[in-house]
Amino acid sequence: MQRAAATSAVTCAPAQTRRATHLSSAAQRTPALAAPAARRQARRALAVRVAAVAAPEKTTMAPQYVTEPGQGVGIYQGSDGYMYCDGLRIDDIRAQADASPFYLYSKERIRQNYQAYADALQGLDSIIGYAVKANNNLKIMQYLRELGSGCVLVSGNELRLAMAAGFDPTRTIFNGNGKLPRELELAVENGVLINVDSEFDLANIQAAAAKVGKKARVLIRINPDVDPQVHPYVSTGLAGSKFGIRNTHLQWFLDQIKADSNLELVGAHCHLGSTITKVNIFRDATVLMVDFIKQIREQGFDLKFLNIGGGLGIDYAKKGEVLPTPKDLIDTVRDLVSSLGLTLIIEPGRSMVANSCAFVNTVTGVKSSGRKHFIVVDGSMAELIRPSLYDAYQHIELTAPHDSEVQTFDVVGPVCESADFLGKDRALATPAGGDGLIVMDAGAYCMSMASTYNMKLNPPEWWVAEGSQLQQIRKGVTLEDWMRVYEGL
Repeated sequence: MQRAAATSAVTCAPAQTRRATHLSSAAQRTPALAAPAARRQARRALAVRVAAVAAPEKTTMAPQYVTEPGQGVGIYQGSDGYMYCDGLRIDDIRAQADASPFYLYSKERIRQNYQAYADALQGLDSIIGYAVKANNNLKIMQYLRELGSGCVLVSGNELRLAMAAGFDPTRTIFNGNGKLPRELELAVENGVLINVDSEFDLANIQAAAAKVGKKARVLIRINPDVDPQVHPYVSTGLAGSKFGIRNTHLQWFLDQIKADSNLELVGAHCHLGSTITKVNIFRDATVLMVDFIKQIREQGFDLKFLNIGGGLGIDYAKKGEVLPTPKDLIDTVRDLVSSLGLTLIIEPGRSMVANSCAFVNTVTGVKSSGRKHFIVVDGSMAELIRPSLYDAYQHIELTAPHDSEVQTFDVVGPVCESADFLGKDRALATPAGGDGLIVMDAGAYCMSMASTYNMKLNPPEWWVAEGSQLQQIRKGVTLEDWMRVYEGL
């Protein structure tokens, strides 16, 4: 028995030794395989720890955009976490409108924006020329006309729309670097102020005046070559811009106008660009324009108008950034304009209507690519192209409070383009299908730039009037509307 045990011990020992030796050898033979696996595991563990530390916090708006429910003006967040337009909760509006997506405006916010310009211009002869290109909704145009606004146009159809809205054509300004002969004839016929933008533009204005048999009232659009420090797509006052005449060629234009009895030179015009946040830029340009006006008057022209354009920016980020007000702008140039006895023309568009509106969407669903999270909504670049076109930021909020996980999302639409997004890298609570989502500050250069790509037909528009009355101000385009243009062909 002892012999057997001894034998067993002897026979087992080599087996354990061999197994230990085998494991040791295996470990020595496979460090190249084990190390990457270990590194991957370590990286995953690190990623989990980093994610836990760097979990996004929901982006919040500055305090001035949050107030008691029903007590604010425009688009704002109530202290209850819901989004509002004036006195109405946007989720209640969504239910009543029974459409998605749609544009939603505050009529009172538009009034207050207009009044800020009217108050700033007290004591000056002036024309507030609303830039129709910013938003061409007929009801909004009619309302601004009722408040006392003139308007600025860049096409013949905008002129026709302005007349349909009841604007006095003699208080409208026709801009553009490619005005068509038939459009100019309509403008001359109705006494519109017309900007001269180039040699061929002047020739077309002369021909239109001769054909209509009326004198054309013109302003010369001069490029002051002042950098507005904005996105190049919305910068219009530099020497390399497609707009305006060459300053060095000014005398040629003056000679041509003086020689034509069908033309009356009544003013000078400049436009620096859009989303401008520094009013000193307007003063720099106005100083140059005043010098030009003095030179022109010395040659016997009776100039009455100085048009300094528009372009004030707004707080798209909703961070409470202190931006110039209409009063800041006007006070910057008031002394220069008064010294020459001129009527000042300004061309607000964005600052008149942008912050009055939200683009209201419904969430279709949430998805992840593994590396990116997406909120997919029914709105798209077809209805609101600014983010895709300019990489512009517009603040995004869910219409109701959520206690779900906050994640970083791209907010995208259903259009078949990778460029179809309304916002990127937005920290938002995770919504469910059917929830509401709004893009704020959507009143300017949004609906007016909408397309029908992917047959996404133009959405309806509503506004809140008198604080709590929801009124439709534009119908959505239907497939029947679309097909009607083919009838009889």
